[in-house]
Amino acid sequence: MAKNYLLDTSAIFVYTKSEEGSNKIEYLLSLGEKGTHTIYLSLISLMEIYYITWQSKNESLAKELIALVKALPLQLVELNEKIVLAAGRIKANHRLSVADAIIAATAIEKDAVLVHKDPEFESISEYIEILTLPYKTTKKDAPDHNLTRRS
Repeated sequence: MAKNYLLDTSAIFVYTKSEEGSNKIEYLLSLGEKGTHTIYLSLISLMEIYYITWQSKNESLAKELIALVKALPLQLVELNEKIVLAAGRIKANHRLSVADAIIAATAIEKDAVLVHKDPEFESISEYIEILTLPYKTTKKDAPDHNLTRRS
C-alpha cells in the first residue's frame, strides 16, 4: 500500500525557497503528479503561507504564492469536527501551536506521513510517522520565494 504524505507549512516554504530538502518535496510532488501517492495540505497551512508571506514581503507576493501552491499536485484538506477535536487533544497534551496541532491531526486523520522541518513536531513522533527535513541552523529573514519553481 502506497504511503500518503501531508506537507506542513514549513515543507512548502522549503520547496518554494529551494532550501535544503527541497529535492525531497519535489520527489513527493512527482509521486502526487503520477497519482501513485496522495499528497495532502491542510487548509490551515494555506492560511499560514498567506499571512507569513504577506507579513515578510507583501500581499501581492502572498497571492502569487497561494496560486503556485494551489497549482501543485496537492489535495487540500478542509477542517471538520473530527480533525478539530483531535487537534484539541493534541494541543491539550503537547506544546504545539494551534496550527501545528491541526496539521498533525490532519495527518493522523489522513493516515499520512507528516513532512516538516519544525522541531515542535518531535514531541508527537511516537504517535505519527514523520519525515523531518533539515532544520535551519540560524534564524534570518525569509528569502524571496522562487515563484517560478515548477517549470
